[in-house]
Amino acid sequence: MPANPRFGDVYRSKGEQGDAGLVQARHVFLRGCSLLAEGKHAAWADAPSWQVLETGFGLGLNFLATWHAWRADPARPKRLFYSAVEAWPPEANDILRSAAPFNELMPLAQELASQWRGLLPGVHRLEFEGGRLQLTLAVGEVQPMLAELTGQFDSIYIDGFSPALNPDMWSLHTLKAVARLARRGACAASWCVAGEVRERLITCGFSVERVPGLPPKRHALRAKFEPRWQPRLRAQALAIPLPTIDSPLRCTVIGGGLAGASCAYSLAQRGWQVTVLDRAPEPAAGASGLPAGVVAPHVSPDDRPLSRLSRAGARATLKRVQLLAREGVDFALTGVLERHAPGERRLPTPWLDANNSKVSRATTHAAGDRLTLEKAQQASVPLNDTQLALWHDHAGWIKPAALVRTMLASSGITWRGSQAADRLESANAGVWRVLDSAGAVLTESELVVIAAGFDTRALLCDPGKPLPSPCMHCAGK
Repeated sequence: MPANPRFGDVYRSKGEQGDAGLVQARHVFLRGCSLLAEGKHAAWADAPSWQVLETGFGLGLNFLATWHAWRADPARPKRLFYSAVEAWPPEANDILRSAAPFNELMPLAQELASQWRGLLPGVHRLEFEGGRLQLTLAVGEVQPMLAELTGQFDSIYIDGFSPALNPDMWSLHTLKAVARLARRGACAASWCVAGEVRERLITCGFSVERVPGLPPKRHALRAKFEPRWQPRLRAQALAIPLPTIDSPLRCTVIGGGLAGASCAYSLAQRGWQVTVLDRAPEPAAGASGLPAGVVAPHVSPDDRPLSRLSRAGARATLKRVQLLAREGVDFALTGVLERHAPGERRLPTPWLDANNSKVSRATTHAAGDRLTLEKAQQASVPLNDTQLALWHDHAGWIKPAALVRTMLASSGITWRGSQAADRLESANAGVWRVLDSAGAVLTESELVVIAAGFDTRALLCDPGKPLPSPCMHCAGK
């Protein structure tokens, strides 16, 4: 029976073991949010995308059940975005042990466990099904982590340990944060039917009903977000305005390097028609044209923002290159040895445990350290008693130009080389024009992404040809 000693509570009660645990997850959460196609279309039928929010990821049973239902539904949405908060992520082996009773979930649990690493506090993005399913896992306490998430969620799973043992999960402040992320008409579901929880949900704009549960639960809760007031969109409270385009349209990407190609590919996968402009005749003509590059996270004792950003970037890059490139030719997951300067501070143990990395001295004899020393010797890197090294298991090298060319060749992307963008001009109906130095229009599109390296500053901030509205850089943001 999976239990959490930190809260003194179980993930599933004794009566929910075996297949009963999955039956409960489906009854309470999936059926509660109308996501099971049972003689009729599920709520997400034929949608271009669907967003699910879960307040407590736990051992991942609800995520796996939702993934399985999405896979099995012929009218499933093209893309599924699943976001969840978890303050205390379990080990990968615990996810596998939890899913072991459910034969249909075990292959999915194995895919999840294979990516379950590096989960330090912060927001992490895991991709499955060729990028069509994305899990955004916010690791940390529920209220600050909900504030880190963005989106208008269609289905909400309100889950966590009991209110008596974990009151913050069910507080009014937490449920207000959930409501700020809900689209009008979103369905919510929970196993908890406590009176104070129902009252708080009503205060936050949900209509609430108590429905029959499955033994050992007598009842379950279903709710719908339909406030009598007009909710203020989260974007309205941000210092940086967000785009308000409701459906995929046209996008111009200025810059045909790794950054521009990655943006173009991601947008094309979401249905956008993307035109990529570059002053060079061929893609990856700048820094992205180097013969090879090392992909490994930056590390620091305090896990600063640069470290968190590079860790997410390395994970996303290696996942994409595995999908699109040729292993052994365009990339290889060889691992990477990172040398430290003599006397440099040893990295904290939580970082090492989370990233499956090892710190080594030349004189130590632990199994992981011997592997590090062996790799160092193969690379002819001398180590001594004062020289530390860090071995990154989940790292390697790529040929960035090959990845750039593959991404730009994808459906929905048009490449146009020898096209030097000189300025942007706002047209009617939310359309941007990109012009060359002679004033000729190169493209018109609803969105422009500028990934032009050193040319970006001149394009955005030339005082002789400013943008119609102040850009973030010029405004000092």
